[in-house]
Amino acid sequence: MVTVVSGIIMLGILVFVHELGHFLVAKFNGVKVLKFSLGFGPKLLSKQWGETEYLVCAVPLGGYVQMLGEGKGEEGEEAPLSEEEEDRSFANKSVGRRTAIIAAGPLMNLIFPFLILPFAYMVGVNLPAFLDQKPCVGYVLVETDAAEAGFVAGDCIVAIGDDPVESWDAANKTLVSHAGAPLQFTVERDGATERLTMDPENGGLEGLQSLGLFPIQPALVGALSPGMPAKAAGMQLDDLIVAIDGNPVSNWYDLKPIIQKSGGGEIDFEVERDGEKIVLKVAPTKKEDDGEFLIGIAPQQPSVFKRFGPAESFRYGAERTMELIELTLIFIQKLFSGHVSMKNVGGPIMVVQIAGQAAQTGISSILTVLAFLSIQLGILNLLPIPILDGGHLLFNFAELIYRRPVSVRIREIAQQVGLALLLMLMILVFYNDIVRFFFGGQ
Repeated sequence: MVTVVSGIIMLGILVFVHELGHFLVAKFNGVKVLKFSLGFGPKLLSKQWGETEYLVCAVPLGGYVQMLGEGKGEEGEEAPLSEEEEDRSFANKSVGRRTAIIAAGPLMNLIFPFLILPFAYMVGVNLPAFLDQKPCVGYVLVETDAAEAGFVAGDCIVAIGDDPVESWDAANKTLVSHAGAPLQFTVERDGATERLTMDPENGGLEGLQSLGLFPIQPALVGALSPGMPAKAAGMQLDDLIVAIDGNPVSNWYDLKPIIQKSGGGEIDFEVERDGEKIVLKVAPTKKEDDGEFLIGIAPQQPSVFKRFGPAESFRYGAERTMELIELTLIFIQKLFSGHVSMKNVGGPIMVVQIAGQAAQTGISSILTVLAFLSIQLGILNLLPIPILDGGHLLFNFAELIYRRPVSVRIREIAQQVGLALLLMLMILVFYNDIVRFFFGGQ
């Protein structure tokens, strides 16, 4: 119950931020706002302040700002507007002003993370422990700049150019100062010193991992997916995988090639648990979208708690926000191109679950999840689907190009199509949510 209530409150914050964007820009442009509602359906709370009625409604899955002129006056679609109402009507504002009002909601959702994530870093966040460790390579991704430069697992970076580095974090920061020129690495390998050179397209601005270099990662189980083979076979959290079918496993990166070679046949996992070695028989399952074999485990990621000063907090907050925006756009692109299954799309139930769980862990987790969900909401609303803000923006851009409003008939047809698409999407995400909630996966 606490999770549900906490999740609804956090969802309400995101809706409030979104609608506040519409509200503020509408007021700034002289539009009369009739209603500001959190939620849909029957009224739970209502208060008239000035010319606006503020409401909290029973269905907490969204909200709306109702402006004068959206329905041709306060009394209905055909009610005439007075001279004063004409001046304050949304419909009678220029296309530029209407565009600004519509865009303000999703843009507020995209700006919100820039404001709250810095506070998460000031309060303190859990960061991967390897960032403070010596930059020793656990795995080199094939067909990357690092692989082409000659890096191998076990290499320890001691310098970039003439700058010595003692940790992954220091190495990532040093890469920034060397961007734009070929990178010279000094590495320790088997007791000897090697010099490696690469000239990456991204300059290494995104860190060692963007070059194809990954830290040492023990084959320690940190998460198990419900309904997947590993959990069904009896694997547990903190199990250390030491061998698969007699093949020694020294780190997490050894697992994938062995699992893929299995072809889905049953394989023996030898794990170390509480000082004892146990053999578990696991039959990998095949993914529908890309044909990969999975057993449903994730590595344990040791972390450390850190606080940052104001300047660093704002820098890290901005960088994290841009990273989340980029990841969301990539996910949407892969979703529409068919490279990501629609089973990965979640709806309100999943949002409430994620938000509610974060609300019980700490303020930094709350702010991080709020930022993540705010970005999802902002980008979703910018999709050019009628009924969403992006659809209205599309009509406005068409009006700018053709110098006349899109006809009422075309708008009606487009909105009916948009509503159908939205209903199908809602059915899909609710189905996915219910399957996850009641059956533990898909």
